[in-house]
Amino acid sequence: MILKDTNNSLVLSAIHHAYGDVMAVKSLDITVKPGEVVCLLGPSGCGKTTALRIAAGLEVPQSGAVYLNGSQVFGDGVFLPPEKRNIGLVFQDYALFPHLSVYDNIAFGLKSLPHNEKHSLIIEMLHEVGMGDYSDSYPHMLSGGQQQRIALARALARNPNLILMDEPFSGLDARLRDKVRDRTLHVLKRLGSAALMVTHDAEEAMFMADRIAVMLDGSLVQIGTPDELYFSPKTAFVAEFFGEVNHILATVKSNMAETPLGPIEAKGFKEGDKVEVIIRPEALSLESCDQSATGPGYAKVLTSRLLGRTSLVHLCTCETTGRETHLHARISGKFDGKDGLIFKLSLDNTQAFVFPIIN
Repeated sequence: MILKDTNNSLVLSAIHHAYGDVMAVKSLDITVKPGEVVCLLGPSGCGKTTALRIAAGLEVPQSGAVYLNGSQVFGDGVFLPPEKRNIGLVFQDYALFPHLSVYDNIAFGLKSLPHNEKHSLIIEMLHEVGMGDYSDSYPHMLSGGQQQRIALARALARNPNLILMDEPFSGLDARLRDKVRDRTLHVLKRLGSAALMVTHDAEEAMFMADRIAVMLDGSLVQIGTPDELYFSPKTAFVAEFFGEVNHILATVKSNMAETPLGPIEAKGFKEGDKVEVIIRPEALSLESCDQSATGPGYAKVLTSRLLGRTSLVHLCTCETTGRETHLHARISGKFDGKDGLIFKLSLDNTQAFVFPIIN
């Protein structure tokens, strides 16, 4: 449980929320520091959007507490409605008013400002998101990426304590998505805005976030920097969520998991324990060797495919027992090895993880 902290822009503390008999969020603790971007990451239905809506005040949880800039906005009989929380919202569909110009869409939430101050602020925000020439345009005249940038400008114009973004780039095609989220990240960092963002895309979370909170079935599984989650996952679920992996079932002997790649350290397990070894494809490198080589650490190329900056190599191990284990290796650039050749495999142990088998 996280207590009130004036050094955080947002605190969600011991949040519980259910829809009927379905628990959407369980004992959730999340903080966002000033100027920090935190991503809620997980599969559909894991509770991440519910958590975002609770932060916004759009959903009222059954229990817990919510603080914004050190002030309690929910809990202990307190509930501050969304319009009084000084937050900026960017939704998946951008939620722009179709009958208002770009200028008036941004001006909508600034009615209390004097005219000159409001005008200067709107122009500044439009230039900040690279849309300075579009103030008189209407939403239907803009591309999806341009509409997203206007939605961001509108959210930032009120100088909110916190920006909340729900899958803001999911409606864009891949090439445009890369450009828009890059600009969004630079704008947030340049303005020092605290942000909580929902996504189901692990690569997007790693691109955007200072810290990532991985959720599953309403619970927080692990939170940390992208480096921490990628290189030190606490569960097989977290390891696998950050990209394709190789799965190997193994038995622990003398504190080592016996695998077709050789023994891998298995701390904390007992002799004879059955474990799951997870290895990222980029952890495997291939070296030329004697074509008659067999045993642990050797594999035959089944086929390979160039995927642009990398090649994916399909392998099967050369085990003396006659068993074969199918593996994928991801090699930088073009792989020149021919199908059927045998290679010696080297393993980067920082990208190999041993977990208990959960029945």
